[in-house]
Amino acid sequence: MLNLCLQSCSTYPYSDTKTLTNALRAAARERNTTATDLVIQGLYHILGQVPGTVNSIETRLHQLETQFTRVANRIEGRVENGVDDGLKQQLSLLEQKTEAIALRLAQIEGAISLLGQRSKTPYRRQSYQYHPPMLELQAYTGENLAKRLGVDVATLERERKNQSSKDFERWCRSKDPGSVGWQFGSDGLFHPIK
Repeated sequence: MLNLCLQSCSTYPYSDTKTLTNALRAAARERNTTATDLVIQGLYHILGQVPGTVNSIETRLHQLETQFTRVANRIEGRVENGVDDGLKQQLSLLEQKTEAIALRLAQIEGAISLLGQRSKTPYRRQSYQYHPPMLELQAYTGENLAKRLGVDVATLERERKNQSSKDFERWCRSKDPGSVGWQFGSDGLFHPIK
């Protein structure tokens, strides 16, 4: 936002823009905020409340501080002119309230800082993963096993007859979607090898 704002000011020479940018960043560091927040505060100061925008806490606090300063200056001016002792009491009360607000603000900043530190520490969520029980494979007919392996029955029979039982098992594992090995049983069915 800062760069966009400064780039749009084409009436300023480049060196002025660079100087303003550096000054703005320095002021932001002094106030422990960002340059963008300072630009937003400046816009609120010039434009006032714009319908459809939401004041940040910092902006509202800045507005309150400005209002307190104006009131305090008016009261001091009246007191210096000897207007009233009651105004001295009001000024004292205003200073006490300002100090109370500053103390409360410091507490809020401390809480925000603490929350920021807590959010930086990694939070480990314990995951509960469901693992369904493995279904035990049953014996397959030649036709069903051929479908499972993605071959025809003739290929399955040829591989079974032409290879040793270990080689046939390896060949089945390479074709099986679950990498299951199969062996031909005396009952004429193909049984999974566990």
